[in-house]
Amino acid sequence: MAEGESMNDTDPEIEARVREMMMRRSGEERFIMGALMFDAAREIVIASLPKDLPEDEFKRLLFERIYGCSMREVIEGADISDEEFGGNG
Repeated sequence: MAEGESMNDTDPEIEARVREMMMRRSGEERFIMGALMFDAAREIVIASLPKDLPEDEFKRLLFERIYGCSMREVIEGADISDEEFGGNG
């Protein structure tokens, strides 16, 4: 599989049925489901980290595992004008 490609072994008919069932739920229900899934994934990541990490290292590793990059990469890749931070641009 080439980089950037994702595997999908779900039958298109099943995929359509699952999507249809999800879309029958309200936006609030879908949001809550997503939040609960994120919380569960976060707990799995936390369980995989060493227990004796200093707080700043724990937060750094948690961020990197969840988002797949460092905070520095996020900041350097951000398209944010100085104006948004109170600067003169």
